[in-house]
Amino acid sequence: MTRWLDEDEQELWRAYLWSSRLLFEALDRQLQRDAGLPHAYYMILSALSEAPGRELTMTELAGTVRGSASRLSHAVARLEESGWVARERLAGDRRTTVARLTAEGLAVVVAAAPGHVETVRRLLFDPLGEGQAEELRSAFRAVLGRLDPEAGSPAARWSGRAGAAVGSGDLDGDQDGQDRAGGHGGEG
Repeated sequence: MTRWLDEDEQELWRAYLWSSRLLFEALDRQLQRDAGLPHAYYMILSALSEAPGRELTMTELAGTVRGSASRLSHAVARLEESGWVARERLAGDRRTTVARLTAEGLAVVVAAAPGHVETVRRLLFDPLGEGQAEELRSAFRAVLGRLDPEAGSPAARWSGRAGAAVGSGDLDGDQDGQDRAGGHGGEG
C-alpha cells in the first residue's frame, strides 16, 4: 500500500526540491561568473586541495564527489587541459590512477573560495533564524544516514579540513545530475 505524502509533507518535499535546485543553480552561476568554472569542477579542485598531499586516486575522488567514473574522467581531463590537475599511474600499481592538484589548480580554488563561501552564506545560512541551522543539520544527518549508511556523513569526510561547499552539478558541468557536498575555504 502506498504511503502518500500528506499536505505538510508534500509542502516540505517541494520546498526542498525547489530550494536545492535554485541553490545549486545560483552556486554554479556565481562560480562560472567569478571563476570561470562550473561548481562540479570547483568541487573536484576543492576535494584535491583538502586531501593529504593534495592527491587522491580516481576511485577516492569519485567517492568524494559522488560522480561516475566516466564523468569524473571527463571532468579531470578538462581540468588537466587547464593545467590545474595532473594524473599519473600509481607507482607499483599500473591499474590505479592518481589525480594531483597542481600549484595553478590550488591558486584557482583559493581565489574562487571567498566568493563561493559568501554565496553559500548569503543564500543558505543568512535566511535561517536562531537554531534553524542546527535543526537543518540534524534533519539532513538523518536523511544521509538512510541514503549512505556505510559511508557515514559526507561532512565527516571533510571534518578537520577547511570546510565543505554545498551542492554541485554533474561532473560535466550540467545541473541534471546528483548533487553532493565537497569544497574548500571554510564553507559550512
